[in-house]
Amino acid sequence: MTGKTAYSYTILRYFHDALTGEFVNVGSVLYVPASGLVRFKVRSTVGRLRGVFPDLERTAFISAMRAARRGLERIAGESSELGLFGGDGDASSVARLALPADDSSLQWSPSGSGLTDDPERTLIRIFERFVTRYDAQRRDSRTDDEVWLPVRTKLVERNLADRLQEKSVRGAIDDIHFKHAWKNGQWNVYEPLSFDLADAEGIKGKAREWLGHLSAVVAGGSAERFKPHFFVGAPSNPALTGAFMNAIAILRTAPNDAEVYQESQLESLVAKIDAEVREHDAVAQYADLGSANRRLTNGAAPQLHLESRKQPK
Repeated sequence: MTGKTAYSYTILRYFHDALTGEFVNVGSVLYVPASGLVRFKVRSTVGRLRGVFPDLERTAFISAMRAARRGLERIAGESSELGLFGGDGDASSVARLALPADDSSLQWSPSGSGLTDDPERTLIRIFERFVTRYDAQRRDSRTDDEVWLPVRTKLVERNLADRLQEKSVRGAIDDIHFKHAWKNGQWNVYEPLSFDLADAEGIKGKAREWLGHLSAVVAGGSAERFKPHFFVGAPSNPALTGAFMNAIAILRTAPNDAEVYQESQLESLVAKIDAEVREHDAVAQYADLGSANRRLTNGAAPQLHLESRKQPK
């Protein structure tokens, strides 16, 4: 993106007790009216909420956050593919299309605004400022987007970054939005996951959530063909390595022969994308050349026939 463009943002708040009005920020949405771009980040684990609200019902909270995530994925996909908002409204009005204002525990804040030349990084800063600022072990934690940055750097070096696009895969009962995908007969989708979390249950819970999400999308058999690739970031706490390996094992059971790459396998993942893209382009170029030759041959035959009739006897 060249220059700076206006954006607005809103914060998703979890109200534990409507009477006292106590809340904790659990997500953020960024909206760029000029392009219709919608980006979001929400908590995938309970994190520090248990410390704030000891009686928090984990299952109910995770279920509510999952519903919010799915709604935001739908809106983000529709905005980029269909120009849903047409440059109108602000982040709060956009977010309410995914999660309407009601008397539930999840509520949107009024919109803030600013200028940005990098919406992805701006969203990360907003999320860190309003949502994870006071998390335990904050200095060590990494986001999904931060885990993906080395992959993007390598793809840029190979002139491949622009080949990946956003893609929403819709099934009979659920859908999912991927930021990084390209098509080669089937959709190849890539999802970065940071497991740099505070506890083992959070790590395994995030993997289970993705397993369930993918399973719901392919249920019924109506979804487009796609192959998932996960690029996973390890926890900074060595004591959580066992939980991290369990999470990888869980992801490998995901539908459509999901592949999992650790950060040490960065070069392998990028080399695989590079080889597959180049093979796809070579096949397409060969097919175009063959088609051109057939057109040339079919077009030249009548001319040769006419010339043969002009030959003197």
